[in-house]
Amino acid sequence: MFDPRDPAFLADPYPEFARLRAQAPVHRHDGLGLAIAVSHAAASAVLRHRGLGRIWTDASPAEQFVSFNLLHRNSLLENEPPVHTRLRRSVSSAFGRGHVERLRPTVMRLADDLVAGIAEAGSGDLLDALAQPLPVAVISELLDVPEADRPRLVPWSNAIVKMYEYGLPEEGRVAAERAATEFVEFLRELAERRRREPGEDLITDLLRAELTEDEVVATAVLLLMAGHEATVNVIGNGVWALLRHPGQWQRLVDDPSLMPTAVEELIRFDSPLQLFERTATEDVEIAGFRVAKGEKIAALLGAAARDPEVFAEPDTLDVGRSDGTHLGFGAGIHYCIGAPLARIEIAAALSALTKRLPGLRLAAEPERRPEFVIRGLKNLPVTV
Repeated sequence: MFDPRDPAFLADPYPEFARLRAQAPVHRHDGLGLAIAVSHAAASAVLRHRGLGRIWTDASPAEQFVSFNLLHRNSLLENEPPVHTRLRRSVSSAFGRGHVERLRPTVMRLADDLVAGIAEAGSGDLLDALAQPLPVAVISELLDVPEADRPRLVPWSNAIVKMYEYGLPEEGRVAAERAATEFVEFLRELAERRRREPGEDLITDLLRAELTEDEVVATAVLLLMAGHEATVNVIGNGVWALLRHPGQWQRLVDDPSLMPTAVEELIRFDSPLQLFERTATEDVEIAGFRVAKGEKIAALLGAAARDPEVFAEPDTLDVGRSDGTHLGFGAGIHYCIGAPLARIEIAAALSALTKRLPGLRLAAEPERRPEFVIRGLKNLPVTV
């Protein structure tokens, strides 16, 4: 069974996923301490089965992770009905006030400005120049975070999401709680300002939806972490894939109408989130594999995305692909609420790059982040 810390596996996990899929749709992974679903059908069943839920267990010792646990205990992502139903209805109502469409021209302008900076410099790190700042700027606009505070958001997010990896050393755990504490304090202050002076932002709308202060804070942090981390890595992994497949890059340059399918294909081809856990609330069977009440099973989204039963030639990048439906945004009641905004951001980044920098190419091999669950690059050196 694969070792999620093995650099060779992290460089390209897909051959190992194919080997596992050929043996069985679900396996026990003793190192991770849970079952893993590797076929598309089995992973989809894990995400949709109502006998499998997101059952939050506080990080321990609890007194050491007060803020980290607060964020997750009150999160839309870590709750099941009826709490999840109430939270999702409130958050959906807030999003439904037109925030996504309101932001569309802002997203396009931000992406164009960032790519113009790359064009002017002639080369640079695409992550630093575009993939990182774009989603942070968008989330900041959504929440109306003051300009001076925006540089603090990425370090907080990066530190907190490290806790989702397996085998995190103690210093990483300490850093995650410190970041969570600072983030909670910041958002409490921001929420208090919005109570006194309501605006046209999502925090104001969440407060109107009568969420508790802890739920408003947890929702804002979830939107930043999920929106930022996933979008950064789709853009980074995706552009790297396109530049390694110049024929596909050129197709996108020549035919902008392929942009919607290209966005979905890049999410599928190298999934930014590789693993998503569920806990059995009753005895459950997935593809013939029994999961007893209280046990965990994970959908391996990257493995599901390369299943030949669903995707023709799944190891081939095809920006015009029309077969299959990836699970990159999840499925069932926990389907990503920010998916429409993420699609706009990814498409805006790709559109700006293909229009302004059609000759974009790799300047050097990028470095990969040494994590498995959240899959991404440390850098992406490019030249125009």
